[in-house]
Amino acid sequence: MEITRRRLLSALAASGVLAAVPTRWASADELAAGAQQLLANTVSMFAGTAESNSRAETAAKLAAIEKTARANLAAMDAASGDGELFKGLPLGTSDPNLNTTFQKVYEIALATRTAGLPRDRVVDALTWLHKNYYGDQSTGYYGNWFTWEIGISQHVSRALVLLGDAAPADLTATYIASMDAYLRNGKDGDVDLDSRFHTGANLADITTNRILQGALTGDEARIRKALTDQLTVFATVDPYHLQHGVTDGHYADGSFIQHSSVAYTGSYGKGLLTRVIQTLKLLDGTGFAYGEELVPTVQKWVRDGFAPLIFEGWMMEAVKGRAVSRTGSGYADSATIVEAVVDLASLSTGTEVGALKAYVKHIRATSKASLDPATFVSPLSIVRYADILADPDIQPADLNPPARSVAFNAMDRTVHRRPGFAFTLSRSSRRISKYEYMSGENLMPWFQGDGAHYLYLAGQDQTTAFGVDYFTTVSPYGLAGVTAPVEHRGTVPELYGGKLFYDNPDHPLNFTASSESQNKYVYFPTATQAYSGGAVLDGTYGAVGWVASDDVPWRDKRAGLLPDDFVAYRGARATKSWFLLDEEVVVLAAGVGDPAGRAVTTTVDARVAPAGDAVTVAEGDGWVRWADGTRGAAVGYVRLAGPEARARRETVTRSRRVVRTSNPDTAVTRQVFSLTIDQAAGAKPVSFAYALLPNAPEAAVRTYEGARVLANTSRMQAMAHDGLGLTAANTFTGGAHRVAGLDIDGPASVLVRRADGGVTVAVSDPTTERDTVTLVLRGRTLRKTGGDDAVRVSAVPGGTRLEVDTHHAYGRSFTVTLRGPG
Repeated sequence: MEITRRRLLSALAASGVLAAVPTRWASADELAAGAQQLLANTVSMFAGTAESNSRAETAAKLAAIEKTARANLAAMDAASGDGELFKGLPLGTSDPNLNTTFQKVYEIALATRTAGLPRDRVVDALTWLHKNYYGDQSTGYYGNWFTWEIGISQHVSRALVLLGDAAPADLTATYIASMDAYLRNGKDGDVDLDSRFHTGANLADITTNRILQGALTGDEARIRKALTDQLTVFATVDPYHLQHGVTDGHYADGSFIQHSSVAYTGSYGKGLLTRVIQTLKLLDGTGFAYGEELVPTVQKWVRDGFAPLIFEGWMMEAVKGRAVSRTGSGYADSATIVEAVVDLASLSTGTEVGALKAYVKHIRATSKASLDPATFVSPLSIVRYADILADPDIQPADLNPPARSVAFNAMDRTVHRRPGFAFTLSRSSRRISKYEYMSGENLMPWFQGDGAHYLYLAGQDQTTAFGVDYFTTVSPYGLAGVTAPVEHRGTVPELYGGKLFYDNPDHPLNFTASSESQNKYVYFPTATQAYSGGAVLDGTYGAVGWVASDDVPWRDKRAGLLPDDFVAYRGARATKSWFLLDEEVVVLAAGVGDPAGRAVTTTVDARVAPAGDAVTVAEGDGWVRWADGTRGAAVGYVRLAGPEARARRETVTRSRRVVRTSNPDTAVTRQVFSLTIDQAAGAKPVSFAYALLPNAPEAAVRTYEGARVLANTSRMQAMAHDGLGLTAANTFTGGAHRVAGLDIDGPASVLVRRADGGVTVAVSDPTTERDTVTLVLRGRTLRKTGGDDAVRVSAVPGGTRLEVDTHHAYGRSFTVTLRGPG
């Protein structure tokens, strides 16, 4: 029974994508056939088919599967059998070891399909593990909840499917009962949509596992419930009307959030994309195939959520949470996206098919690292990818226009793209976390959401400029764009005796691993102010404003809500704006200082280069230019106002383990350049402005005359660029603000561009809390010729009044075009 378009769309509209799967198959025969098709699809997806596996392009993947499995079998043969199934993985107290053990069993199961390895070893291993280390509910569920509710279940469910008839029915039933019992953050052994653990990518993982389990046992109710639950991840999050109180998921502006407040497109978002596309493939021809109706939603995720964040094949750091401390590269992250896009193209129709395939070729053509399709999950995806590359009629094309500015205000991120560079900005607010630390990952994250920026230059191998080695060698207090007090902060293990979390279960807030208090105060604390966001004009130019503040732990520690031994840190103060143009990024900062009287350092930019590169730093009156002659990379910096910045170069060698406890103890050496404004202890707050000029020749840096600063205070920051006909302003306080023929009432972000006899205005509310933003363009009376209905235009003495309805807009930009009379 196929779900109809009308039925699904009506269900989506009525219940926010709930209950949109068929009630039941018409007969027992249809149930059996549908379940068998689902199992066959699963085997084909992970192990390939006879046709796909006969292709030369899949040979490397199949060889890797067999090599891994045979190594696992050798480790199994070498194990003591007393407390370990695989040599070197002792069991009983380490949930990572148990999870890895199940993963190795799955890898052997996969090779039983691709290389004909014996299935009895897998059956015996699963039987032994359940008897000795998994089946006893009273001794299980230690360590990380993810291991028990998702990780092990994923490996077991897939392994049982791959075993097929070789898996005894009682073993399958026994494991399913245990997997249900370990869903302790669920309800009655099933998903609980009201649980904070069962959201976003985690929910997709759990429900996909349960779909496979239902297919194994012909349990239609389990499959139907899992599909219904998974449908919720397709719904766009409305922050003003949350479903089940969940903020995790995709937002209207392309943002993706996981862990309630962490910008996470590049890690959990990547996982969710992969999982839902896999589910759509699993359902093909089963009678539960609702995929056709949901494909456009996933296409929008790719176009508006993922594509802006991938620059020349590199997934940007700003949306990876604690994963920035892992050794995998942004190129590897994008390879995962490419596989998903390849499969999405196979599910799509119309013009989207060509656009998605062209995007796959674009990433291949622009990436500075070769994409290895052997890293794909599915041999079928490898074949589809090879066919796309071999098709001469498909020309590489980006899903992004050459010039694009994107305000991901729902997750406090901004991306500004030009053919020669991409600029990404990370902020925080009462809504979004300052950083994410967890499980010994991202040990020194404190300022990653405090206006940290990443300036990617075209034509570069980004592994030499960013990735884990950037965070390893650049001081955590000196990340590009950050204002930080001069002090030492301790990592969580340093502060709490080597423990990876703060442990105080006796406190009323119950500080235990994965507790709400741990999340709020240790893992991903938010800031304490609301102003963070900005406007975008015609998708091309941007204005962003942000106000620095303390985080929630410091606020609540001062209020006496936290234990005496809990350590919290006070932040510095600054009001900042970034104006995003064609050839430059203009940065304004006001009120920069520290209420506690500490010394403060603002890093205008920080760049790294390999130790052997020919790096030079040229300086003149009010300008600095960093260049890497080996790679043809350069950035110029022009002082527009305020104190002179100091340029420094040093060679830094550190172990990658300083940012993640489980990283290999590998020493990394980089030349680190920093441009800083240093304020002594007790100094008064200062204001300054700089222009960042990516790829600029020295002559262009010396003679720069682009942006002009119009205002730079903690109340208002504004600039003009005569060559672009652009005026931009961020206002931060209540009351009236006047600058350059523009009156703005209250906090707002505004861009005004005059071109071809007309005026275009973009407005947003960076606080997300205002109902109306009002501004007046002084001068001749203008009439509205286009734009958003939310902008009301009227004539007033001496100008034109704009009233913008920002109620429940969540930082969205509203645009209006105006012309004079006649």
